[in-house]
Amino acid sequence: MSLAEKQVTQLRGLPAVDRVLEMERIGALVERYGRALVVEGVRAVIEGVRASIVANEGYDEGMDWGEAVADWLEGVMGASLVPVINGTGVIVHTNLGRAPLSGAAVAAMAGVAEGYSNLEYDLERGVRGSRTTHGRGRLQRLTGAEAALVVNNTAAAVLLMLSSLAQGKEVIISRGQLVEIGGGFRVPDVLAQSGAILVEVGTTNRTHLRDYEAAITENTAAILVVHQSNYKVVGFTHEPALGELAALAHHHGFPLWYDQGSGALLDTSVYGLAPEPTVGAGIEAGCDLVTFSGDKLLGGPQAGIVVGRADLVARMGRHPLARAVRADKLCLAGLEATLAAYEVGRVEAEVPVWQMIGAAVADIRERAERWAAAWAEVGGVSQVIDGWSTVGGGSLPGTQLATVLVGLVVAEPDIWAARLRQNQPAIITRIQDDLVCFDPRTVLPHQDERLVHDVKRILAESY
Repeated sequence: MSLAEKQVTQLRGLPAVDRVLEMERIGALVERYGRALVVEGVRAVIEGVRASIVANEGYDEGMDWGEAVADWLEGVMGASLVPVINGTGVIVHTNLGRAPLSGAAVAAMAGVAEGYSNLEYDLERGVRGSRTTHGRGRLQRLTGAEAALVVNNTAAAVLLMLSSLAQGKEVIISRGQLVEIGGGFRVPDVLAQSGAILVEVGTTNRTHLRDYEAAITENTAAILVVHQSNYKVVGFTHEPALGELAALAHHHGFPLWYDQGSGALLDTSVYGLAPEPTVGAGIEAGCDLVTFSGDKLLGGPQAGIVVGRADLVARMGRHPLARAVRADKLCLAGLEATLAAYEVGRVEAEVPVWQMIGAAVADIRERAERWAAAWAEVGGVSQVIDGWSTVGGGSLPGTQLATVLVGLVVAEPDIWAARLRQNQPAIITRIQDDLVCFDPRTVLPHQDERLVHDVKRILAESY
């Protein structure tokens, strides 16, 4: 039989949709997924087999059609957003969801998610309230600001600030701060979108107070400072201090705005990190508005936070864009619970980002050695080596923390890393010096047992 004749025979032998629907296992699938979706699955599987025959890619004539349809349905109905184990050593990993949340934050979010809440209801007076009250008092106390507003991310906070307070007016910014961050977000584009007029001053590496002063006109709305939270300019550099810029702006009767970015509320140098200016320091220096993230160094859910002068924050809250970028109940609940840990001095005990940053190298080494010993039981060859973790997430660029890595010695590291990503839960690693490396610093303690077990199983299957 020629190839063409074989293909024709196989194509003619494919079952009709109705025939597959009559198979025993399909009935259970219909009960679970509904008839319409199962029919779509049957057609998709048949068409897939038909394409394989035409392409001469092979076809198992004894295939289990029910199992094939079940696999298709599971792929379609399975969640696309799933938990992973972060073994990369990047603490605030943007691609992996940034900050893992504290138990208190998760509980608070679950509490308002499973039923109703007082999101916009005044329990004392029994009338409509405002979602802007949630977390506001904590933010004021922690930063020393007059007022606070929470939106859905920092880009939205900056856009709202510019749109509500500077539309049609000039905003002065140093050329060294016209940055692009992840996802193609560019400061000049946000300024343009807001309707504000960009006024660039200074150079990439050096901007002086006199440069700002020379750019001031009757149409100046504000000076905007963008903190170098996700990039670093080194060498022959200069930029005025926030206090100097605040004095200049106030002398001419307009505000200073500061996009602090990382949301640091603690002194990072205590943890062996480079000093990161805190949000409170920005307020103390005279900034009229400070914008920052809730899910970077603050360690909470994704949020954009604005703190500062009450009159300016109020104007932002009244702008029509404020409704489009407002935070939802889950964000507000998780953020307030995270802020509570700061207020009672339990950040390192409760907030995972700071637990990881503060982890002792000796404790990390103990975990690494335990993992390596477990994997050796099934023939896994690994090396326990000194290495570096990073903060990541657009925070403290170039700063590293000493850590201890477990490096698996395998023939094809890329294939092994891919196989780990297909695990459930996916295990994300990094390849360094031809080793598949795991950094215990970013693996949550409750994930240890699962990580060790799954890697051990994969190793056993490989040998």
